[in-house]
Amino acid sequence: MREKKVVAIAVATVVLLGAAWHAIAQDAKGPYPSMAPLDQYLMEDRGSEIALARSAAPESISRDAEVLVLGRHGYETAIKGTNGFVCLVERSWTAPIDDPGFWNPKGRAPICLNAAAARSYLPRTIKKTDLILAGRTKAQMVEAISRSRQKGIAADGLRGHVLHAVKAGLLERPRRTLASPPDVFLFTKRSRRVGSGPAGFPRIRL
Repeated sequence: MREKKVVAIAVATVVLLGAAWHAIAQDAKGPYPSMAPLDQYLMEDRGSEIALARSAAPESISRDAEVLVLGRHGYETAIKGTNGFVCLVERSWTAPIDDPGFWNPKGRAPICLNAAAARSYLPRTIKKTDLILAGRTKAQMVEAISRSRQKGIAADGLRGHVLHAVKAGLLERPRRTLASPPDVFLFTKRSRRVGSGPAGFPRIRL
């Protein structure tokens, strides 16, 4: 069983690295070929980022949640929480590596994670952010995360049921601004994405 797991991880690493190199080639043709200056990803007003992060969940949850804000060296705790939830504003690099908006400095996605998601999903987001801010390329980021998974440092597959809520975030594309409707995500070990529900009506994604 252990040998099968090692082989599976190795194959996954090769596939991810291949995707990373393909994504790098695509970047050269896209609207955001490389990372913009860091200041463009940061929010000048710390209070505004806290408010945006909290907007991802009902006030009854977000008022007692831990809040993270993005600093020059990664996410920092702005407010200590007491209910196990963690709220933050994700940047564009949390998108798939082949997403044309991966380096879009205007991407803002507020999200609140419950305790389970904070243990499984959040470490991966923080790891990706730390690597990006340290100047790593996409390929280097994928390789580092794959090594972390093999060592058991990062979450691998969102094991078990994980729930987190996302409220409207803004992502500016070259010719339009997209607003994501409120969603509630339910992850299992084998999860799949489905389309979003009507604005204002969360949809469970299984």
